[in-house]
Amino acid sequence: MLLGVCCLAGLSGVAAQAQVEPNTQVPPGSTHYAATGFPDRIVASPAQDAATGFAVAWRTDASVSQPALELVVASDSPDLGPPRVFKADTRVLQTENGVAHHHRVDIDGLKPNTLYAYRVQGHDTWGSWNHFRTAAPAGTPLTLLYFGDTQNKNLSLVSRVLRQAWRSTPDARLALFAGDLVSGKDGVDDSEWAEWFEAGRWLLEGTAVAPAPGNHEYHEEFEDTPQQRRVLGGHWPVTFALPRNGPTATAQTTYWFDYQDVRIAVIDGTSALDLGTGAAQAAWLDHVLTGNPHPWSIVVIHQPFYSPRAARDNALLVEQVLPVIRRHRVDLVLQGHDHTYGRRGDTDNPTTPVFIVSVAGPKQYRLSDDARKTMQPVGEDTQFYQVLKIDPQHLSYESRTATGRLYDAFEVVREADGGKRLIERTDGRIAPRDCARGESPKGREDRCWE
Repeated sequence: MLLGVCCLAGLSGVAAQAQVEPNTQVPPGSTHYAATGFPDRIVASPAQDAATGFAVAWRTDASVSQPALELVVASDSPDLGPPRVFKADTRVLQTENGVAHHHRVDIDGLKPNTLYAYRVQGHDTWGSWNHFRTAAPAGTPLTLLYFGDTQNKNLSLVSRVLRQAWRSTPDARLALFAGDLVSGKDGVDDSEWAEWFEAGRWLLEGTAVAPAPGNHEYHEEFEDTPQQRRVLGGHWPVTFALPRNGPTATAQTTYWFDYQDVRIAVIDGTSALDLGTGAAQAAWLDHVLTGNPHPWSIVVIHQPFYSPRAARDNALLVEQVLPVIRRHRVDLVLQGHDHTYGRRGDTDNPTTPVFIVSVAGPKQYRLSDDARKTMQPVGEDTQFYQVLKIDPQHLSYESRTATGRLYDAFEVVREADGGKRLIERTDGRIAPRDCARGESPKGREDRCWE
């Protein structure tokens, strides 16, 4: 009898795996993720000069209107000493989980390469002390992480990717996200954001987090009417404390910052494509890159300039923004959106820029025939994270799978004459991965997994 129960349980487990999970783990109608007086959704982001400042955002319920953040230089003693105290700016957000207050503190005047401890206030309570290290001076080696779309099933399946990345790269100081952090548009936006934070909690609190907005961070207003338009979702402006140095047209979504030997610019591709801000962002990017004093530059954008998925053409980005990237010979363009993996050089330059598309989440599309001809390597049916190591003379790149296996690797080297050379690293790579399913669990031939 016990054997029968065991076997039935095993069969049940197999059957359960064939079902597509919902995007959140809360049952319909649950308010498990409603804000309380205890601070949550704590995330740190770099200041424009990441060596001397950073910013923190967090959430509480409406009983907390202007909480404080305390900051000290971290030490080995539990007697941390008297802290600097910063009062937060607070904004209100109404969601399916009720009213929440989102708080932001910008911290400046810090010392480079210094480990600080900070904590944030709730209602008659405090969060834990979190460690955060400011960027080191230029010339110091940097390790950073890059993630493509997380978007779906953040708690269930994205969590393993973020934790594997954090576990395998404990010296990472910076985490770049290429948009579509959540799926949205399904009435449980706030619960999806809650599970994104739960999936990456320790990484988000102690690493400088710099996300790009994706199309799923936008909502459709007046849908199916002549007035239909894209509108930035309410969570994005209050969830992150990002640098306020973008162009007026995309002040809440476009920004740049310096981190050791690299200047990083984040572009809002959705606004460029759908709201007509491409030219303004291109002019802004040209100005930002013209003033770059560092040996390296990275652009993060959600929609690819060269799409690895069939029937996708981001023509406005190619027309308006790509010329700026080419003119300044940006080193890396880190992208998402197409839920596959692909890497290629520019049309007439095999070295830089290097264009990369990756995906961290479980939604998996299929590669186009053109991508297989023009990109190398490519990949399907795989969750990835990327590790970059940068010093003044070398930029090293690795793409790894959810289990930590090496999938792609290369290095860009600065030559004595100021030029750059790309070196492929093939040792230790696993074989290219393709989707073995004829259709997705929901019967879609254009997808590998939901």
